[in-house]
Amino acid sequence: MRRTRILTVLLALAAGLLTGGPPAALAAGSPAAAAVAADSYTWKNARVDGGGFVPGIVFNRSEKDLAYARTDIGGAYRWAEETKSWTPLLDHVGWDDWGHTGVVSVASDSVDPDRVYAAVGTYTNDWDPGNGAVLRSADRGASWEKTVLPFKLGGNMPGRGMGERLAVDPHDNDVLYLGAPSGNGLWRSTDAGVTWSEVTAFPNPGNYVQDPTDTSGYASDNQGVVWVTFDESTGTAGTPTKTVYVGVADKENAVYRSTDAGATWERVAGQPTGYLAHKGVLDAENGYLYLAYSDTGGPYDGGKGRLYRYATATGTWTDISPVAEADTYFGFSGLTVDRQNPGTVMATAYSSWWPDTQIYRSTDSGATWTQAWEYTSYPARENRYTMDVSSSPWLTWGANPGPPEQTPKLGWMTEALEIDPFDSDRMMYGTGATVYGTENLTNWDDEGGQFAIEPMVRGLEETAVNDLAAPPSGAPLLSALGDIGGFRHTSLTEVPSMMFTSPNFTSTTSLDFAETNPDVVVRAGNLDAGPHIAFSTDNGANWFGGTDPAGVSGGGTVAAGADGSRFVWSPQGAGVHHTTGFGTSWQPSSGIPAGAVVESDRVDPHTFYGFKSGKFYVSTDGGATFTASAATGLPAGDSVRFKALPGGEGDIWLAGGAADGPYGLWHSTDGGASFTELPNVDEADTVGFGKAAPGASYQTLYTSAEIAGVRGIFRSTDQGATWTRVNDDAYQWGWTGAAITGDPRVYGRVYVATNGRGIVYGDTAGTEPGPGPDPEPTGGCSVAYTVTNQWAGGFQADVRLTNTGGSAWDGWALDWSFTGGQRVTQMWNAGHSQSGATVTAENVGWNGHVPAGASVAFGFTGEWAGRNAGPDSFTMGGRTCSTG
Repeated sequence: MRRTRILTVLLALAAGLLTGGPPAALAAGSPAAAAVAADSYTWKNARVDGGGFVPGIVFNRSEKDLAYARTDIGGAYRWAEETKSWTPLLDHVGWDDWGHTGVVSVASDSVDPDRVYAAVGTYTNDWDPGNGAVLRSADRGASWEKTVLPFKLGGNMPGRGMGERLAVDPHDNDVLYLGAPSGNGLWRSTDAGVTWSEVTAFPNPGNYVQDPTDTSGYASDNQGVVWVTFDESTGTAGTPTKTVYVGVADKENAVYRSTDAGATWERVAGQPTGYLAHKGVLDAENGYLYLAYSDTGGPYDGGKGRLYRYATATGTWTDISPVAEADTYFGFSGLTVDRQNPGTVMATAYSSWWPDTQIYRSTDSGATWTQAWEYTSYPARENRYTMDVSSSPWLTWGANPGPPEQTPKLGWMTEALEIDPFDSDRMMYGTGATVYGTENLTNWDDEGGQFAIEPMVRGLEETAVNDLAAPPSGAPLLSALGDIGGFRHTSLTEVPSMMFTSPNFTSTTSLDFAETNPDVVVRAGNLDAGPHIAFSTDNGANWFGGTDPAGVSGGGTVAAGADGSRFVWSPQGAGVHHTTGFGTSWQPSSGIPAGAVVESDRVDPHTFYGFKSGKFYVSTDGGATFTASAATGLPAGDSVRFKALPGGEGDIWLAGGAADGPYGLWHSTDGGASFTELPNVDEADTVGFGKAAPGASYQTLYTSAEIAGVRGIFRSTDQGATWTRVNDDAYQWGWTGAAITGDPRVYGRVYVATNGRGIVYGDTAGTEPGPGPDPEPTGGCSVAYTVTNQWAGGFQADVRLTNTGGSAWDGWALDWSFTGGQRVTQMWNAGHSQSGATVTAENVGWNGHVPAGASVAFGFTGEWAGRNAGPDSFTMGGRTCSTG
């Protein structure tokens, strides 16, 4: 992934939050919230595992296995050693405080390991309406108290990989320091984070900005004071540490020191200039302060860099860079010391995008270095590591690059790098997509040895979700995601094998399926070069690119006709267009403005709808012409989402608005000719549908809304007459205004889009179970087995099982034996077990009922070696199925 892709994606996400974000908090003295009905839900993530930038990993220095990770927009996490997974800690952050899901820094208290702190805030410009805060916890992040600061913090701003900006004094843990951006200087707390004041004696608030010409304030912000490091050899328990080092975003004056516990400060003499010090890590045992320098603030940019070692006793500076300055095309940032063997230090070339990032290791305090990979004879590479991404197989990006590139890549944006202070063999590092780690790091030092890298990211879900779709058949969930495109989730509890490919959008902005033919799916998105639209005829399993009309610059929104025969697309950079077939020839639509949001009627394949700037538009000729509805009173802005009800022709629900105008939920039963606002909804931002409640005839409604003064996720089983809140204050996930959908097959299940915490889904305690499998259904069967994709050591296959008997099945189990030693690694739309060569696939709850003459399909990925021949036969209930 190139840096321009990620930068474009994140700026687009930021702009999305600016235009579609939550309103300001209610003013003080607003009426107390009325009582709202509530239901008890369990909440989980539809697993992706990672998906975003992890700029910081922090190990506690006094307790083994206690570690934290911070993300730029998706909160903070604590490592759970027993499950080798991450536990989210900031899901309680609510709608009005959505900016506090961006984490600038984390500090774990080595004196009292139960204490942990997080400096939070997403943007320092006006994209984030709130100030930053320092959160403090006395129970390792299970609960928090908050102190709001008099300035903003920027967890998603340039320079966010530098740090850590927040630090706890290792001798007097009531003392904390915080480096602030935007010229706000250095701040200190002496009461364990409850109150904060500026360290007025600190002389330099920083002066480096990425781009002074940026009028948005995003790239033109002063990156400020960027890290704080204590020299623990200069203090005793109960008294503040005397010597403190501070890094500043100033290329001529990057490092400062206090030797009197912060009373006075001076620029460290003799320091290198012309670079920014991204990290400062101190080895108190040997008396060395290590510094990683780059010519820019990152996390995307950086063309030159150095590593330096400062001897704290003598004041001697030594350039310990592993390569000559002339040979660098990257900056250094990730930096760590092995606390078990302090002479061992490691660093990353964080901005080496091509052909890969680089990691350096020294076991003699930087005198000599080895590197994670090197050229043998260009472009051939020799790696000191192996990589196994089978737990997150999409990390290969479906790529097949030529040397010297490899897939999966070692990483990019590698600004977080930490060796476990209790275990020299364990190291973790963050990338722009995941957390990688190893538990045999010291193999690096063996002649010819290799250490093993694998994702250490389970539980850390960091995708920004733009759209969601839950078809009535096929995969239960399709997603449109920022950065990594999106996925076809055939199982909510397993990581999908691959993101959408052919093409790989950097961000998918919109997706839809044909309601009465859900094998037909369309998605639109952003791509540096190539089509901005793609189609699938097998429910999103495989894709092919369409053709763009002239002028298209971004994905926009797209809608599929109810039967999949035609599509309407409203891309960025061009007006609304329509087509029959699969987008080989688009025609401009008339009567509707460019930039309109488009959707389809879910019954009439010729009817499409649009919305723009307070006006609703209707087309009854397949999107060729639109007519503005006479409906009035709708939101004047463009922060609106609307959907047509499956099975209900002309039945439309519209949510959106802004605090300074109409803002709520509207319903139309006449194809948008008129709308009625629901009086019991204060504000609404999304709307979706799911399976009707038992005994109800109308589908269940879901919305992210404010109802009776309470912000939350709500459900209605009576067409919006009454509402039940299904989340609670512990599960809010910041901003949830992008998309929501219920599950058409499971009553009560709802999928919620978050901006940085991935796809969350909830089930009520009353969720109805599916039928159990019947291992011996009666009647005949036939099986079609197809290998749909194959690569070195792996393959993907689809299986279609047809009921050729005269009566329905209520449960099924299909058996076969592989003949080439193949092994199933993941299966979707079916449960599976394997013993030796024998595989059993059986129905899941929703696809157990198979009428006579009907078929059920499932698929799987597997491993193979030697030959990948298909099974010779299939059996069900002891009877052999025909094949074809």
